Amino acid sequence: MIDALIEFDQDLFLFLNELNATWLDPIMFWISGKKEWIPFYLLIIGFIIYRYKWKSILVLSCIAISIALADQITSGFMKPFFERLRPSHEPILEGLIHHVNNYKGGKYGFASSHAANSFSMAMFVWLLFRKEHRWIIWIFAWALVVSYSRIYLGVHYPGDILVGGAIGALSGLFSYKLFIWAEQQWFKTTS
Repeated sequence: MIDALIEFDQDLFLFLNELNATWLDPIMFWISGKKEWIPFYLLIIGFIIYRYKWKSILVLSCIAISIALADQITSGFMKPFFERLRPSHEPILEGLIHHVNNYKGGKYGFASSHAANSFSMAMFVWLLFRKEHRWIIWIFAWALVVSYSRIYLGVHYPGDILVGGAIGALSGLFSYKLFIWAEQQWFKTTS
């Protein structure tokens, strides 16, 4: 059963990785970057500060907890524990993978911390603003594109992305529940 899942994951990876175009390479490389998203993060932070004023310290702390939790589970625990080679380091896939700028990532890839971190933030922000701003659901499109860019670049299998995204979403949900609890404990209004 496990072998069949691994084979399916590799086959799906090769299919998705082959869907590339020269003009798309620099875009996907940019999407997969971290510093490139700083203006986006600053926009979200600004929106949170505008909406929550001084409570934004609690909100931003919970987002940081969410991302740290997702990142530590995937990068700190899962990658060294499972030691599943990234496709870019898998000898049997050598010569079959489309790489951009010769980028190959670290040795191990299960599960994707890019997917975990982006879905962690997306889930938390969506839960925070979903009642006031229906359009916030589109933040999941951002997380999905960031995650897909990792397959495009040849550094993650789809399974790495799915598991990382699920861990991120759960981390975001946990941190949102923590935020609700802390808000009720620390910001009680007296009648």
